[in-house]
Amino acid sequence: MKSRAPRAVGVLLQELVNELGIGQTLRQYNVITSWPSIVGEKIAHVTTPQRIENGILFVQVSTAPWRAELTMRRLEILEKVNTAAGKKVIRDIRFR
Repeated sequence: MKSRAPRAVGVLLQELVNELGIGQTLRQYNVITSWPSIVGEKIAHVTTPQRIENGILFVQVSTAPWRAELTMRRLEILEKVNTAAGKKVIRDIRFR
């Protein structure tokens, strides 16, 4: 019988995530669930992150003027998203 020293649950979970290869998927999920804290209350109020496909985040926007504004600020928001994720998990954002 092999004796193992106790290990922190966080360490074990990180090892499991790495073993399963789902780290990128979890980071993408966190982008969607953390959207309001990433972009701020004002933008979060008029947007809804829909899905991520092939590294592209699709975001529903409530009005055309807001869509135009956010499209112009796309690179700024993209940088905020990837900074919050701690790694480049999103390569582009499409506002719809």
